[in-house]
Amino acid sequence: MNKPQSFFHLHMISDATGETLLAAGRAAAAQYTNARSIEHIYPLVRNRKQLDRAFADIEEEPGIVLYTVVDTELAATIDRKCAALGLPCVSVLEPVLTVFQSYLGTPAGRRVGAQHVLDAQYFTRIDALNFTLEHDDGQMLHDVDEADVVLVGISRTSKTPTSIYLANRGVKTANVPIVLGIPVPPEVVSARGPLVVGLVASAERISHVRQNRILGSSGDYRSQDYVDRSVIAEELTYARQLCSRHGWPLIDVTRRSIEETAAAILALRGKSR
Repeated sequence: MNKPQSFFHLHMISDATGETLLAAGRAAAAQYTNARSIEHIYPLVRNRKQLDRAFADIEEEPGIVLYTVVDTELAATIDRKCAALGLPCVSVLEPVLTVFQSYLGTPAGRRVGAQHVLDAQYFTRIDALNFTLEHDDGQMLHDVDEADVVLVGISRTSKTPTSIYLANRGVKTANVPIVLGIPVPPEVVSARGPLVVGLVASAERISHVRQNRILGSSGDYRSQDYVDRSVIAEELTYARQLCSRHGWPLIDVTRRSIEETAAAILALRGKSR
């Protein structure tokens, strides 16, 4: 018998964008299937006035408090306020900074938003995003050899979102659809620079995703073939055969999140270098 789902408030205070807190908070909350977090995000909190506004909300809806604030006085204030309210709070970055300081033998610079500096890595990500958007769904194949990764697969195997996620990691990614009975474009077959990876999923999952696509779109789909599982099974068999013929690794995304698929691709890329 399933337990009823409960709810709790999760307050996240950041002196930057809050992305680190979101990732940490959601990773922890995902371990509790019968408790769902109600997220409250307070980004760019860099002075006492902004912090007081955040705590006005926290007092109204008490819960767990996570924070990433490098200013030691603000951090100490958060600890004091949470103690006064009887609320648990955790500085997500502080234990990591302590380990770095111990190993490197020098204290952290404590620069607010240091991870978002406009450095070479930032512009690498921008270039990767531009490249990926230009090479979505088989477009601009004339320079596909400049990609780091090329994803191939039939419709609804998460090629585009995976490509964008990889681009955010600085990986230039193109994606090319596989259509039943049609050869892969010769530009992809002859490419020597990128790692080509095939994405597949179960016919059941693809059919379900395609059905949702039809319901949410006014486009003219041949819905009977598009969602028919036997037709999808033929498409998948054809995709597997193409990847086998060209020696391209396959990743089954049926039970993988976008993040897990991207991690598997990056691992393959590391081995292929």
